Amino acid sequence: EVQLQASGGGLVQTGGSLRLSCAASGFTFDDYVIGWFRQAPGKEREGVSCISSSEGRIYYADSVKGRFSISRDNAKNTVYLEMNGLKPEDTAVYFCKADVERLMDSGTIYRRMYWGQGTQVTVSS
Repeated sequence: EVQLQASGGGLVQTGGSLRLSCAASGFTFDDYVIGWFRQAPGKEREGVSCISSSEGRIYYADSVKGRFSISRDNAKNTVYLEMNGLKPEDTAVYFCKADVERLMDSGTIYRRMYWGQGTQVTVSS
């Protein structure tokens, strides 16, 4: 059974820090790009950060650059999102997602995508 378990959310004051974790099981974690997304009330889900499967390529949304840091521990099947300098506008439910896409020898494309449940982050002003 595939599982993505996000945790680490909570209530912090402006300027505070939180560390989110996304623990995976049931698939070959090393093969997957892992991303963090967030959704605030009344807004669309948006990408926050993602990390590639092996090359360590990393993406950050402009709104979090310099404040958030993503990392992965393939031995623990876990991706982390270190969030510093939190602002009220960071308040949202944070989700992690796992993606893989590769071209098989047969010429077909293998694609899988999994979402975890969300963890609430609330930043008070």
